[in-house]
Amino acid sequence: MSATVTGAAVMERLVESAGPVSESDPEMADLAEVIRALLSVELGQDTRVRLGGRLFDAVITGSGPQGRRVMAVMDAVQGGCGPVIEDPERGWLYWLVPPGSASRWASHAHAVCLGRPHTITLPPLDRTAPPGPYWLRPSASDRLVPTSPLREALAQLPPEPPPHAALAAQLGIAP
Repeated sequence: MSATVTGAAVMERLVESAGPVSESDPEMADLAEVIRALLSVELGQDTRVRLGGRLFDAVITGSGPQGRRVMAVMDAVQGGCGPVIEDPERGWLYWLVPPGSASRWASHAHAVCLGRPHTITLPPLDRTAPPGPYWLRPSASDRLVPTSPLREALAQLPPEPPPHAALAAQLGIAP
């Protein structure tokens, strides 16, 4: 004789296979954090976001004339450079690169790549001039700065000063 499977029995099995209700999905928490951060940036607020994850990592270099030359190279490579934030107070550029880049970034004399667990403060999307950090190249949803051409451009046109010692002091680590 065959057993009759009821809709209630199927639902019970589905609920059991889903696991306890109290477990939260860490990726959903990350997604919620990302959405809140992006809404804050859109609303014109400085917003601190975690690097890595699904958004981006950041390559940090000196700014100044050589940094601008590197950006011109990246403009040519990308048909318009991906997002770059300038911090005039520190004299740094933050190049937003694909997530996971920090784990593959080899040591570089003129740049540091940071990912998780570090954070970055994004200026409001409409801030394109000082005071404070601003979008030198605004963020576009369709692109980030590719790391290979950026590394090559930084090697050919090294921006000064390198950020290593200042970053190490800021993060409280030995350079």
